[in-house]
Amino acid sequence: MMKTCTSWLIIIIIVAGLPPSAFGAEIETLLVIEPGKENPRNSEGDIIELKDGRLCLIYTRFTGGSGDHAAADLVRRTSDDDGRKWSDDSIVVRRPGGLNVMSVSLLRLSSGDIALFYLRKTSKEDCRPFMCISKDETESWSQPTACITDKVGYYVLNNDRAVQLSAGRLILPVAWHQGPGEPRDTAGVIMCYLSDDNGKTWRRSKDSFKGYGPGGQRITVQEPGVIELKDGQLMMFMRTNAGSQYICYSRDGGEIWSKARPSGLASPLSPASIERIPWTGDLLCVWNDHSGIHRYPAGRRTPLCLAVSRDEGKTWSRSGIIEGNPDGWYCYTAVTFVKNRALLAYCAGDRKIGGLNRLKILALYRDWLTSISHE
Repeated sequence: MMKTCTSWLIIIIIVAGLPPSAFGAEIETLLVIEPGKENPRNSEGDIIELKDGRLCLIYTRFTGGSGDHAAADLVRRTSDDDGRKWSDDSIVVRRPGGLNVMSVSLLRLSSGDIALFYLRKTSKEDCRPFMCISKDETESWSQPTACITDKVGYYVLNNDRAVQLSAGRLILPVAWHQGPGEPRDTAGVIMCYLSDDNGKTWRRSKDSFKGYGPGGQRITVQEPGVIELKDGQLMMFMRTNAGSQYICYSRDGGEIWSKARPSGLASPLSPASIERIPWTGDLLCVWNDHSGIHRYPAGRRTPLCLAVSRDEGKTWSRSGIIEGNPDGWYCYTAVTFVKNRALLAYCAGDRKIGGLNRLKILALYRDWLTSISHE
C-alpha cells in the first residue's frame, strides 16, 4: 500500500509542475553551471560513462558573449561519485579561429573508442561537424577531422545526435541552411551524413528534403535526430514551426526517407530527444509538451516534459513535467543511461539570465521512468 501511495504522490507532484528538488529520490539535481562574467553562457553538452565508472561531461563554454556565434571552447568535467561532485573545467577543443566550437555529441563506438563530435563555426556560411577519437577514455584526443567535405555550408548537428546503428553505420542527422554566397534558408534542408568505417570517411545520404505542412505549404524543419527501431527501421524526428515534432522513416540505414509528417508530440519550435530505455526497451522522449495537458505560454520552451512509448513511437504515455516554470527556457537535451538512472543534461535558462545560458544535469531514477511508462 505504501508503494502505491508514493506513486500517486509522485504523479500529483508531476502535474503540479514543481521544481526537480521537490521530487525527492525520483529526480536528483546533480550539477548546475551558472553563467558568469567570464563565461556568459554554458550549454549544449553531453555525458558518457567511462570504463572505470566515472562520468565525463563535455559542454560548450562561451567566453565572448552568449549568442550562437560568440567565441566558445569545449570543456570537460569528470565525476567519480555518480555525478554529485565534479572536477574543474579543462579545455578539450579550443576555438581554432573563426567563430566558435559548440554542440557536443559523445559516442562509445563499437571498437570501444570514444568519439567526440562537435560543430566548428568558421563563419556564418561555414559550420560543419568535426570528429575526434579518444583511445584512453577522454584523457587525450586525435586531431579533429571534418565529417562534411563534399560541400562547404552551414550545417547544424545538435548535441547528443550522433548515432551508431547495430550494423555499425554512423549517422549524423543535420539541417543545411546556407552555402558560400548563397541566400540563407532558415527553414532548413534535412539530410544525413553516413560512415561505414567508424568515421574515417563520410558521404551524404541519397535523400535530402525540405518540410511541408498538410496543405502543401513550406514549413521549418530543423535540428533532426535519429533513433533505430527494433525492426531495423530508422525514425527521424525534427523540430518544426507547425505545432509538433515531425517524423519520417528510413528502411535502408538512412539513405532514403519517407515524407515527413506531424507526430503526436505537440511542440513549439524546439528540439526533442528520443532514446531507448535499456531496462525496458521502451522509447523515452524529452521535449516541451504543448499538447495542452500542462499549462504553457505560447511559443516558449517550457514546460520540459518526458513521456514513454511502448510501441516504437506510434503512441506516447501521458507526459510528466521535469521543469514547469512558465518563465523558463528548457532545450538542447542530452540523455545518458547509467546504472538505474537516466542522466539529463540541458539548457535551463529563463528571462533573467537568458534562455540558453545555464546548464543543468539531473538524474531521473528508474522507478519513476517505469511508472511514467504505465500511465
